[in-house]
Amino acid sequence: MTTRRTRPAPRPPEGTPPRAELARQARAVLADAVRIAHWAAGTPGPGTAAPLAAHALERAATALELSPAQVRAGWDRARLAGLVELHGDTARPGWRLRAWDRDDSAVLRGWVALFDAWSLVHAAPEGIEAGAVAEAVEAVPQVLSLLQLSAGPVTVPALLDLLGQRVAELHEERCEVPLGPGRTVPAASAAPAATARSADLNALLLDWALEGLAAVGALTLGKGHATLTPLGNWAVWVKLEQICVAAQSPAGNIEQSAADMLLGCARLTPGPARDEYRAWLAARTVGSAVAELLAVARGEDALLRGLAFEALRVVGAPAEPEVRAVLAEPSLRPYALLWLAEYEGNDPDDAQDVLSREEATWLWVDTAAAVADHGETGLLVRHLDSAVQGTVPALLDEVRAVGHPRTVQVLVALAAAHPDPALAKAVRRAAFQVHTGGA
Repeated sequence: MTTRRTRPAPRPPEGTPPRAELARQARAVLADAVRIAHWAAGTPGPGTAAPLAAHALERAATALELSPAQVRAGWDRARLAGLVELHGDTARPGWRLRAWDRDDSAVLRGWVALFDAWSLVHAAPEGIEAGAVAEAVEAVPQVLSLLQLSAGPVTVPALLDLLGQRVAELHEERCEVPLGPGRTVPAASAAPAATARSADLNALLLDWALEGLAAVGALTLGKGHATLTPLGNWAVWVKLEQICVAAQSPAGNIEQSAADMLLGCARLTPGPARDEYRAWLAARTVGSAVAELLAVARGEDALLRGLAFEALRVVGAPAEPEVRAVLAEPSLRPYALLWLAEYEGNDPDDAQDVLSREEATWLWVDTAAAVADHGETGLLVRHLDSAVQGTVPALLDEVRAVGHPRTVQVLVALAAAHPDPALAKAVRRAAFQVHTGGA
């Protein structure tokens, strides 16, 4: 007989209303849909299938004292929430409708089904290609994650920037290059116009997405900003928790400390690692998660330092003040500068330009320490090529001067790994000089 550790039920973010209150809010959002579902369930015969037939629409509007537009919208929501089931031309009450007044879980599952279908509730703007609409729908979860992690209003420009970044990532993942309608205009002359068109299109699609999410009760729209409702905040947390369950290691990384979670992600590829970070973050308040990640970054393990800032990239805007505050700490400054450069829109390949020569050298040693502790010897040798100095003698001179606490260990490991005897000898000499304090 064996024992098996069970995963404790995760706690929703602080401030989340009790399930009974969430269910009350979901019932309010779907009140018209429930009335129409009850009406349809009590109306035998054909004519209540989707789309609602004209004569049934009129009868429902009269019986329920609603406008035809309200009946049509409520009917669509009833179907999407599972309140009615269609069997041929006949609508029958769904199991959720039968349990609606007594089962809060059934109510919340019905609302989440509607939340998942927000893009069907609110029709996309006319004249936009289906592919662009599909990309926006695929990018919306990242927008929702930012809203959830921010725990308050987020400006529309910030959401638009994130949507544009996510769409660009989708293009890059598919190896697509955005082209104008003519597809023959030289890239140099077409780029500004294409960028403007893309920005305008993203703005239009973001407005549509926010309106659609507001229509299902997931968020509220203010003047230039959006805020998740308690229902929306809870639903996004549930989705992130589901990602965690699917992606977590057998040890259950969501339950671990930041250090153990990062170690559990160390050998994952970037995509699954980001999913793991999102799941871990979703189970904590933003402030406590950022503080824990920065505490790990201040430790002695260089690998965890780099991974902590990768996780902070997933946090995004809410982490900016804390990341900016550590610029005064020499061990974290290079990582913080790179994080801020990417956050402000710099290409990751160009972000290194924000580092001084000394900061770049310090980061080179720190990364080499991570490789020496956790990587393969061949990777440590290849790491030489990433040094800004260009030559090994120049690198060794500047490494000796930079004062990284792991300099000796890094140089000794590099000397042991390098296949060139002469170079290995020079590296060992440099390690000895640092160790003894010689020039």
